[in-house]
Amino acid sequence: MLNAAQRLEQARALAELVREMAKETILPRYLSAVREHKADGSVLTEADLASQAALVERLPRLIPGAVLGEEMSAEEQGRVWHLGKGGLWVIDPIDGTTNFANGIPFFGVAVAYLIDHKTQLGVVYNPITDEAFYAARGAGAWLNDVALPLRSPAARLKDAVAGVDFKRISHHLGDELAVRPPYYSQRNFGSSALEWCYVAAGRLDVYIHGGQMLWDYAAGRLILDEAGGAYSTLGGTPLTAGPAIKRSVIAAASPALFEEWRIWLHSHA
Repeated sequence: MLNAAQRLEQARALAELVREMAKETILPRYLSAVREHKADGSVLTEADLASQAALVERLPRLIPGAVLGEEMSAEEQGRVWHLGKGGLWVIDPIDGTTNFANGIPFFGVAVAYLIDHKTQLGVVYNPITDEAFYAARGAGAWLNDVALPLRSPAARLKDAVAGVDFKRISHHLGDELAVRPPYYSQRNFGSSALEWCYVAAGRLDVYIHGGQMLWDYAAGRLILDEAGGAYSTLGGTPLTAGPAIKRSVIAAASPALFEEWRIWLHSHA
């Protein structure tokens, strides 16, 4: 069994693998990618497929294991999920594809390594800013070798900057947040994997999203956890599920702020 220092070296090696892949595969297609639409209406580009193919090839060389990618069929995702309990890679080849396709420089590659369906390593990399957020279980969370968080979170909810995805929460809760916000200010950037990391870094203080898939949160939840934050579903259950299940997310940069955020949301949902 690896110790914390060895796990951290694995996370750093993973971050470098993702960085190299993105520079070779994603950046050359930035500002020239043709946007298509999948059956569920979400956006897809050639860069998503190229990124996924490169990661499927390279990740098992770092640590042996099956690879589950967002752009695989649901049947293939389910098969890999059930076979990969002893070691599984979960990837979102480009999280924030709409941003990528429109030339908005906020998107990332999200990669997580799971054992018994629990995240052990996580990396989220923004190729435009060259920011690699990464974590190893029990070894902390980092941004380009600087320990997270970068700043202390707000002490009170009323002073917090919130990440809010309005389109995936109920109209009632959205109205409450818009008309009577409990926080200081609100942002939505269009890449849930990076938004997790912004909470971990202290750039966002609290966060809510109404529907994320496994590849959206598999890496970010470990990065936030190792940075000292807290999270759950909106209903208060642990954030763990198979690949075909959407889960709501609430999170905060500190446990105290998370509790205040959770209480407010539950009283206004």
